[in-house]
Amino acid sequence: MLDALDELTSAETVSIGDLLEEVGPRAFAPLILIPALILVTPISGIPGLPTVGAVLIGLVIVQKLIGRRHLWLPGWLTRRNVKGQKLGEAVDWMRKPCRWIDAHSRKRLSPLVSRPANLVTAFVITLICLIIPFLELLPMVTSLFAVVISLFAIGLLLRDGLYTLFGYLWIGVAAGTIYWLVS
Repeated sequence: MLDALDELTSAETVSIGDLLEEVGPRAFAPLILIPALILVTPISGIPGLPTVGAVLIGLVIVQKLIGRRHLWLPGWLTRRNVKGQKLGEAVDWMRKPCRWIDAHSRKRLSPLVSRPANLVTAFVITLICLIIPFLELLPMVTSLFAVVISLFAIGLLLRDGLYTLFGYLWIGVAAGTIYWLVS
């Protein structure tokens, strides 16, 4: 996928629409993963950012749930541009972590990434997106659930059920942490 995006970097500017066209039907998991990874970082402490990230993830995952083959995003978003050089820098930066993930993933625990299981996972992601705005009241707690979404997105993208399993296990950690904070 990074190689496909790398082909766009020679242009002066690249629109989000161009990126979606290049990635095609594979766009769902990356567009869940990217905002989730942003929400894992301390930047998620900015008021409102977790809600915006949850809305974007929710918009993408609901389309996956209803069976859309291609992702639809509003025109105002698909017309946004990034400089080709900046896209190239981002693609280059992502190569190292992607190589690590590729080296440590393979098709395993297939039942957890089967079509029915993916629907359950997508539904769980939707539920998490619905509760994230309420969790903003507790500082940095949204990051715990962003880890869950990130693990699920990696599992969906790579068809590696181990990441999905880790995502379900991390839900317990996140719920336990919230219970501890509230009580």
